[in-house]
Amino acid sequence: MKKRIPFFAGNWKMNKGPSETEKFVKQLISAIAGDDAICNALKANEIEVGIFPPFVSLERANSAIKSADVSISLGAQNMHWEDSGAFTGEVSGVMIKETGCQYVILGHSERRHIFGETDDVIEMKIRKSLNLGLKPILCVGETLEERDKGITEFVVERQLKEALKALKTHQTFETGIVIAYEPVWAIGTGRKASDEDAQKVCAFIRSFLENNFGSRVAQEVRILYGGSVKPDNAKGLMSQKDIDGALIGGASLEVESFLGIITNGMS
Repeated sequence: MKKRIPFFAGNWKMNKGPSETEKFVKQLISAIAGDDAICNALKANEIEVGIFPPFVSLERANSAIKSADVSISLGAQNMHWEDSGAFTGEVSGVMIKETGCQYVILGHSERRHIFGETDDVIEMKIRKSLNLGLKPILCVGETLEERDKGITEFVVERQLKEALKALKTHQTFETGIVIAYEPVWAIGTGRKASDEDAQKVCAFIRSFLENNFGSRVAQEVRILYGGSVKPDNAKGLMSQKDIDGALIGGASLEVESFLGIITNGMS
């Protein structure tokens, strides 16, 4: 059975254009190279570090990453479910794969709640990403209203069922699907789920995977936590049995805080 490698993924959202991205990546690479613990862990494949810049910055990020001695994964923040067509303003998986991406974030709460993406739309994107060989990071999570009603697990289960309904075999999961639990009420608010609450929902997600896809899938799929992750709370979150990393927003925009999360999350 494959070991679950901790994954620290920085979602930059609508921040950092091409020039700023290139500068940041070079600073990040330099900082990692100067940190023996992180550098050695990356070289030994004991952790994974990824960045998710805006579409316009992906190619510049990829060029900077390719020139480095350390391994940093690259992903996009979204994609359309068609390869091409009359979809003004959209970007296809074919396009982002050409920029060097290995991953794509799908179903982020901001896509669901600001841009109105439905479970059906997210499911089409999941299928397309897998067909293209892009690893999806599927985001699920409840709003504050849903949490207060006590229906967190109901909401998360519905989102998982709908997004993964076309997936029937373990082989599909070997492509590297990642799931991120992001309570909507904790994103960008400074609030976070307690370590115990985050663990409870991540354990529920793993139980869902076991019930629907078998124990091997449940034990191999990485489950991340996202929602106001910072250096001072990373250790507690990462010490939880079913949390395999973090999807990091604002704290990934500064090299120092991003590395602080990785360092504390490794300890």
